[in-house]
Amino acid sequence: MKNLKTLLLGLLLSAAVFAQAPVYQGQGPTRPVDTTTRPIEKQVRKTFSFPSAGVSFSNRFDGARLNDVTQTGPDSFTVTILPENEPINMSPWYAFRVWSKRKKEISVRFSYPESARHRYTPLLSRDGLRWKAAPDTDITEEDKGAADFGPNSRPKSIVLRLKVDPKPLWISAQELNTSKHVYGWMDRLAKRHRLRVETIGKSKEGRPIKMMTVGNRASKNNVLVISRQHPPEVTGYFAMQAFVESLLDRSKLARDFRRDWAVFVVPLVNPDGVDEGHWRHNAGGIDLNRDWTLFNQPEGKVVSDFLNRRRAESGGKFYFGIDFHSTWDDIYYPMDRKFESNMTGLVHQWLDGIKASIPGYNPNIQANARLEPAIVSRNYFLNSHGMEAIVFEIGDNTPREFIKKKGSVGANELMRLLISRKAEQSAAAGAAAGR
Repeated sequence: MKNLKTLLLGLLLSAAVFAQAPVYQGQGPTRPVDTTTRPIEKQVRKTFSFPSAGVSFSNRFDGARLNDVTQTGPDSFTVTILPENEPINMSPWYAFRVWSKRKKEISVRFSYPESARHRYTPLLSRDGLRWKAAPDTDITEEDKGAADFGPNSRPKSIVLRLKVDPKPLWISAQELNTSKHVYGWMDRLAKRHRLRVETIGKSKEGRPIKMMTVGNRASKNNVLVISRQHPPEVTGYFAMQAFVESLLDRSKLARDFRRDWAVFVVPLVNPDGVDEGHWRHNAGGIDLNRDWTLFNQPEGKVVSDFLNRRRAESGGKFYFGIDFHSTWDDIYYPMDRKFESNMTGLVHQWLDGIKASIPGYNPNIQANARLEPAIVSRNYFLNSHGMEAIVFEIGDNTPREFIKKKGSVGANELMRLLISRKAEQSAAAGAAAGR
């Protein structure tokens, strides 16, 4: 009975969340930028020890971002969090560990550059795997912005009260999902479902960029899934996971889909930025989602080269491409309905299906009416490969269960549509040939 009550309460709360009116107005028009390599400031990996307090901090792990620590009182400290370079968007990533010789309470103030404000609510973990948000009562905001929403609503900094002891406590802006975590997830799925995982290229610093194939690799019907162009965008990665795992379901729909379609998944486009704890850029100091078509950085070119190889080898087409991201609130960025593709109108039909499948949910959709410049993934996918394409953004604080629901519903709606639309195309081609 208790479990049933919990489930019903969760459903009621979820329905309330789904029914919220969109408030985020999205980004403005994309403008060309110089994507040639720029210098970055690497953090020094070290342990910051304070003997008088018996407290130590560390950034000696992948995904960390901690540039400096100073002691400001007997049990008070300031952590400095700096970006890899500037200009950069307002997404200050941090992750570090802290411990003490004996149990005690300390306060930690977060210090950012003048151009940045605190964005992510601290998450705490004892093992780097299971996370929970720091209680609001342990967070004091400083110089909070006056806006109702977005960057200017956030505080300039926070003071976080922590109970520490000899066992290291992890503090992170979002759940840590480094290349080790991502590739471990891929390997587990590959083993369970007998999938192919391969390295399709290398990052700026030589880390592998891996791809997983779902479905029938011999098919001419192709789909592309990518995520983590921007390191902190973990919630988008969670949606991508739910999306891909739903494609691997044992349902008749998923089995029928996998028989006739090949889905290529690149879940970690920017492994250097993720493992180094970057705010946004790759090791070349560049926003990878401004480098499509230009390909001054290796990561996007690795994906592009694969797309070209796949089309040549299969003799087929890519019909759909999805790029998972995170931002201030859930939002979809499709191309405008006016553009023709290998399966014209698919994305907007898909979004209608998602809306119908989640009662009370009103998706925030901001269509892009400009094909050029094709320097973001969505525009490049349509412009160069004719595929229906979308940037699928998840809010920083979207409830994790809702993220899974959106990913799963999105996958099921897409499979249903691709099967039916392909059947329509085949029937139309057959009728035309018989005339």
